[in-house]
Amino acid sequence: MNLSERQQKLLKRTFLDYQQTLGFIQNPLIIHRAEGIYYWDVAGKRYFDGISGIFVATLGHRHPRVMTAMQNQMEILSFAPPMHGIADVTLDFVEKLGEITPGNLNYVKSYSGGSESIESAIKFTRQYFKQTGYPGKYKFISRYFGYHGATFGAMSASGTGKRKTGFEPQMGGFLKVFPPTYYRDRFSTWEECNRFCAQSFEDVIINEDPETVAGIIIEPIGNTGGIITPTEEYFQIIRQICDRYNVILIYDEIITGFARTGAMFAAQTFGVTPDIICSGKGLSSGAIPLGAMIAKEDMGHTFYGAVEDEINFAHGHTFAGNPLACAVGIAVIDEIQQEKLDQRAQKLGNYLATKLKKLKRYGVVREVRGKGLLLGVELVKNTETMTPYPELGQALKRTTLQNGLILRIDPSWFAVAPALIATESDIDELGDLIEKSLVDALKQVEA
Repeated sequence: MNLSERQQKLLKRTFLDYQQTLGFIQNPLIIHRAEGIYYWDVAGKRYFDGISGIFVATLGHRHPRVMTAMQNQMEILSFAPPMHGIADVTLDFVEKLGEITPGNLNYVKSYSGGSESIESAIKFTRQYFKQTGYPGKYKFISRYFGYHGATFGAMSASGTGKRKTGFEPQMGGFLKVFPPTYYRDRFSTWEECNRFCAQSFEDVIINEDPETVAGIIIEPIGNTGGIITPTEEYFQIIRQICDRYNVILIYDEIITGFARTGAMFAAQTFGVTPDIICSGKGLSSGAIPLGAMIAKEDMGHTFYGAVEDEINFAHGHTFAGNPLACAVGIAVIDEIQQEKLDQRAQKLGNYLATKLKKLKRYGVVREVRGKGLLLGVELVKNTETMTPYPELGQALKRTTLQNGLILRIDPSWFAVAPALIATESDIDELGDLIEKSLVDALKQVEA
């Protein structure tokens, strides 16, 4: 699309997320409206939303049930003073989340998004240990390539290199291990690689002193790094390590939650329950900012004491528990449950994965991985050397937009995550657009 002088001027007066302004101006996308699985730009061109906004539009854009819930709540109450009271719909939201989470995770604190949820989990865990007789526990172990948010605590837990170096030094007390994909070519089997990487958490705990380690923060399926999908055994080992050393296991399910992976939470697909789940993105289907931290009941009980003890979770945000957002969150969960969108994600995810695996015939796809409607495709120069192919990814960023498709491309892999309301014919259209864009990108890099 061609930008007007006004648009170019205004773009130079704002800040784009992780994009260089001049580069964006050369290949721009300015959205005007959305409906279902499509966007339209200001020039009227339609785009297939192959990434659900950015793993957000679970039910597609402007879903009727979601919009009605927000409109109805707006007529009653749009804001409640968080330091003085709580909205009744916020309590309904707490109840709803507690009903769908695995195990006894039913203590809920809602926020405006995923970063706040992670920040909350960090503070909650540190305060929890201070209140339970372990004041020396403050360190967190996460993974390189993991991304947990843009607030300082969440960024310190992230292992995303250049995304954080501009803001260093980061907060102290945050340690990293490598994800299983990092070592995969050094082991004879995928399972062996996963065992080694899971065990590395224990090595760090021992060498740091177990009395100082509070928590492990991991995405069940890691987005940054290429939809990193470990084995079930990987999580089983980490769960055992956490139990052995009195360490809190925190799942960042901001992307993987709410039926995206074929179950309400990815924790359920891997069969290992954490102590805390952080959520966001798809919880509101993009209608309004919403996230939540969900903790185990026994942890929550430590923040409930006698009045004179003045025990409370010393953390809050102005828009935490916002009535409009909570009404939307309830509507999203109800729609997922009633329409069985977890089962739909599983079925359509298998169908989409089959289509993506056919791209291997072009000789530049190493692997298709993921669960449900959260899939990643790793790009290589050839399947013998497995050399990354960032040039192809950079070209793919251009050709997808040219062909009316939005994906997450970074640049040696790309992610595909359409809305859970997609049909089989929608998946066919998506697969055709991806293949055409890949072919066009190959022509560009080979020219």
